[in-house]
Amino acid sequence: MKVNLGTPRRARIEILPLIDIVFLLLVFFIYAMLSMAVHRGLPVNLPTSSSAGIERALLLSITIKDSGEILLDNNQIHLKDLARLLKLRAKGQDSPGVLLFADKRVSCQLLVKVLDQIRMAGLNRISLQTMMEKKP
Repeated sequence: MKVNLGTPRRARIEILPLIDIVFLLLVFFIYAMLSMAVHRGLPVNLPTSSSAGIERALLLSITIKDSGEILLDNNQIHLKDLARLLKLRAKGQDSPGVLLFADKRVSCQLLVKVLDQIRMAGLNRISLQTMMEKKP
């Protein structure tokens, strides 16, 4: 008696477990990239904001301490040299931006002077950094 085993089945790759693995790897790499963000600011007492966010695609970091010191990427500079140094550092970049860390006790006049120097350097992407406001 002859037993009919049917046609031999071809091996196939199940796609659903592969999709799960791909999404898991994607989430892992996104989380890893977010945790490797470079924070180039110096420790200052930032003002708070209820809509504070993080800008990650910027190039230069300017810090204004409560004593009035101005630092460009951790190097102390004078206000009159700021525009020239920003032009030098931003040369060759497509759309460079500035992270501006200003202590909350800094006078508005000094902050406006720094913003004027940034504009004179031809930079239009300015991100004024704040801390997230604590909810009561």
